[in-house]
Amino acid sequence: MRILDEQEKAIIRHLIRDPRESDNGVGELTGINVRTVSRKRQRLEQESILSYYANVDLSANGAGQFTARHLYIIKFGVGITYKQLVDDIRMEPSNTVFTERVFESHIAEIDGKVALLLYIDGDSDVDIVQRMHEELIPTLLENHGKDLIEEISTVRILSPVRMMRNYLPLVNMKNGLMKADWPDEAIYVGR
Repeated sequence: MRILDEQEKAIIRHLIRDPRESDNGVGELTGINVRTVSRKRQRLEQESILSYYANVDLSANGAGQFTARHLYIIKFGVGITYKQLVDDIRMEPSNTVFTERVFESHIAEIDGKVALLLYIDGDSDVDIVQRMHEELIPTLLENHGKDLIEEISTVRILSPVRMMRNYLPLVNMKNGLMKADWPDEAIYVGR
């Protein structure tokens, strides 16, 4: 287990507030020497502790391109292993159907079996169901065999509450960044 030092925690807190902040800016805001900021940030990145993502909001709250989101829970039957699913995902060609419609996905375990959790975006609830059964599920069946999907469940997603531990879009986000008055103590960066 890697324990973060106080300087690393301060650097990460400021990057959570604004991932675009320069090393100079982080140094000024934290009082940490800019070379130390640069060195520690680079080390955190190399150790895969610190990563950067851009969230493009295509939902009704953002660009309005998609008005519905469902969580599809696809439970595979006996015979599909975690390793097999990971290998299939790594070998999957760049497919714009998945990129366009799958907002986020995870591998999970349900009742001792491997499952795939897919957050699917669509123009409507009907559009999501239609695309899942015309495009995404046939691809899964082709990759894993016709009888290996044991169960499919869906949940209609209404609104995000918390994302990546510290972002609460309804509470602490404004104009694409964390609100300046959100307290540092409320930003969790680990032990």
